[in-house]
Amino acid sequence: MHELFTASGKAVRDLARGDILWHVLWPPVVAAALWGTVGILIWAHGLALMAQIVPQLPWVGWEWVAHWAAVFLLLAAFATLIYLTALFLVAVVVLPSLITHVSSRDYPDLVRHGENAFWRSLVNTLAAGCVFLFGGLLSLPLLLIPGVVLVLSLFWTAWLNQRTFRVDALIEHATAAEITQLVKAKKSSFYLAGTGCALLAHVPLLQLVAPAFTALVFVHLGLAALREQRQLQGIQL
Repeated sequence: MHELFTASGKAVRDLARGDILWHVLWPPVVAAALWGTVGILIWAHGLALMAQIVPQLPWVGWEWVAHWAAVFLLLAAFATLIYLTALFLVAVVVLPSLITHVSSRDYPDLVRHGENAFWRSLVNTLAAGCVFLFGGLLSLPLLLIPGVVLVLSLFWTAWLNQRTFRVDALIEHATAAEITQLVKAKKSSFYLAGTGCALLAHVPLLQLVAPAFTALVFVHLGLAALREQRQLQGIQL
C-alpha cells in the first residue's frame, strides 16, 4: 500500500509540470470530440438499437421509461468508447513521452532492456481494449439493474487499467521475463492501482485527467518495482 501511495503522490506532482500537462489533456478532448461527432450523426439509429435491448413494459403510458432507458444505455456505450479511446491514445502515443520524462527524473539509473516496445505496447493495448469493449458492450443490459452500473463499470475500468498499464509502463525498460516476474509479484498492487484510478475516472471533471494520471501511477509503480527487483537479483540497473 505504501508503494501505491508513493506512486500516486509522484503522479500528482508530475501533473503539475507544463511539459506533461499537455499530454494529460489532449487525449480525452480528442476522444470526446470524435465520439461526440459520431453520436450526433448516428443518434437516431443508436437509440433504435438500444431500444431493442430494453425490455418492453406491458403497461400503457409507461413507454417513456423504455425511451429513457435506451438513452441511458446509448450514453453509457459512448462513455465506454470515449474512455477506451482516450486510454488507447495515452498508452500508445503519450506513454513513451511520459516514460522518458519520469525515468530521466526519478529513475535515471534504470537501463532500458525492452525490445520492440512500440509494437508490444500496441498489441497489449489492443488486446486489452478489445476485451474491455466487447465485455462492456455485452454487459450494457445489466446496467438497467439498480446499482449494477456502479459495480460493473468500476470492475471493467479497473481491469482495463491494470491490464494495459502493468505491461505498457514497463515495456521500454524491462525484458519479457522481468515483466512476467513483476506482474506475478505485484499483482495485488497493480489491481489496487487500477481500481483506485478507475474510481477517479468516474468523478466528473477529474475523469479528464484519469487516463494520463493512471499511466503516471503505473510508470512510477512499475519502474520502482523493477529497480527493487534488479537490486535483489544483483542485476545491472
